[in-house]
Amino acid sequence: MPLQIAPVEVSEADRVLRRELRLFNLYRVLEALLLLLAVYGPVAALVAEPRHALFARAVAIAYAFIAAVVFALGRRGDPRTITLIGIASDLFFGVLAIHATPGIGTGIAIMLMFNVGAAALLLPTRFGLGMAAVAIAAVVGEHVWTVGVEEVTTRPMVEPVMFAIGYGAIGALMSLLGRQMRASYELAEQRGAEASHLSEINELIIRRLRTGVLLVDGGGRLRMANEAASVLLGEVDEAFGERNLAVAMPVLARRLEQWRIDGQPDDTPLPLGPDQTDVVPRFARLLAGSDQTLIFLDDTSLASRRAESMTLATLGRFSASLAHEIRNPLAAIRYAVQLLEESEDIRPADRRLLEIVHQQCQRMNGIVENVLGLARREPAKPEHVELVSFAKRFVDDYLISHPIEHDMLRAAGPNGALPALIDPRQLHQVLTVLVSNALNYGRMPGEPAQVSVHVQLDGSMPTIEVRDRGPGIPDAVASRLFRPFFTTSPHGTGLGLYIARELCRANQASLDYVPLPAGGGCFRIRLHALGSAPVRDRIAAT
Repeated sequence: MPLQIAPVEVSEADRVLRRELRLFNLYRVLEALLLLLAVYGPVAALVAEPRHALFARAVAIAYAFIAAVVFALGRRGDPRTITLIGIASDLFFGVLAIHATPGIGTGIAIMLMFNVGAAALLLPTRFGLGMAAVAIAAVVGEHVWTVGVEEVTTRPMVEPVMFAIGYGAIGALMSLLGRQMRASYELAEQRGAEASHLSEINELIIRRLRTGVLLVDGGGRLRMANEAASVLLGEVDEAFGERNLAVAMPVLARRLEQWRIDGQPDDTPLPLGPDQTDVVPRFARLLAGSDQTLIFLDDTSLASRRAESMTLATLGRFSASLAHEIRNPLAAIRYAVQLLEESEDIRPADRRLLEIVHQQCQRMNGIVENVLGLARREPAKPEHVELVSFAKRFVDDYLISHPIEHDMLRAAGPNGALPALIDPRQLHQVLTVLVSNALNYGRMPGEPAQVSVHVQLDGSMPTIEVRDRGPGIPDAVASRLFRPFFTTSPHGTGLGLYIARELCRANQASLDYVPLPAGGGCFRIRLHALGSAPVRDRIAAT
């Protein structure tokens, strides 16, 4: 799926437009001051007498007032609106000034050429060209009015025509230039926003990497560390007021210094501390010739787990294939043993041997069933299950199908209903494994086993606990209980608890061993209550 960048608001062009608009408004104020000097100041004696003196003074005062107002509004108002108002006032008062003071009309027309060009540069194309057309019509119209109505003029017709051509040319040129400028700024802003987004994405990716990443400068100071590196390395010692690699992680600093000297990688796992996992550091320069170095820390435990997972997957496929091959001859052996047991010619001593063969065939068949169950485990199909009644039915079914003689198995739980979402078939399989283990190993020597299936509410999460009154499980063994093929029994396969935990995980549940304070062992299944977010997601997925 291609990367989608969210649309951004282009504002750089507006910022540049406002900066140029301030210069344009300042130029307008200068024009108004020059017009006032030409009418009121000492310069008035150096120019020809105005055609309409009172009208010229009014135009100069009004234009100065409008120029000041537009200059003040230019800091807060919309730039394009201010530009449009400003150029309209320039053309309006400029043409009136040309008509009232024909002696400086040519100079005013020349100064208006800059106003027309600036408006075409700052405004969108249609408004820029429109203002140029208005300027052409105003200059030509003023000349036609002067010649046709007042019948007096000191300028030839060619002069307004030349100004009209100039206004049109500069309006078209500056409009094209303005459009290119705005497009360039918008493109630059878009590219900058995309680069910013990509930078944020890269930073997020680096921060979420499972591989630890450190950035160290030439002085050995830590400039950056992602979350995985912080977890692997722990808190950095900042007692000296700086994140110094030699102070925080001396062994890693020595490995880095050795790499800078000889440039040879060292894949030997590096112990960073007594309570921290070993890592394999890899080094790379940030840029060619740079003294900054990137350090990648590979967690050896992750590599071990990946290797173990691959080994288990390969072993599972091989075991399933092997189990299928063993099943047929094993069935033939069992059938032959049954036939021999029915024979009357078998001596009692030989009949004991047949019992041994039969028992070992049953054990072998159990191993085959466990291996096949691990290989062909189906996905969970969760349903609404009322745990209290389910536990009672399970105990009844187990007692019918597995006679336990003097041992005791019971179900306990609250009086009310305790609903949960889980695959009942897989939950039954998990409880069968846990109860069988508790009955076989959870007993004191010479005493009957006492096993109970407790259903209760732990906070907001329903739980099922299989408890026994046995000696418990040592800590050294408890830490390896759920590893595949780990067993303390000469007759076990080491797959029962592993498959049970995998089935719980498939149902968004957890299975853990919890030692009981009063003695005995407890296997606890924690499920999600109906209505919780993980369960709702599970229901939606199914």
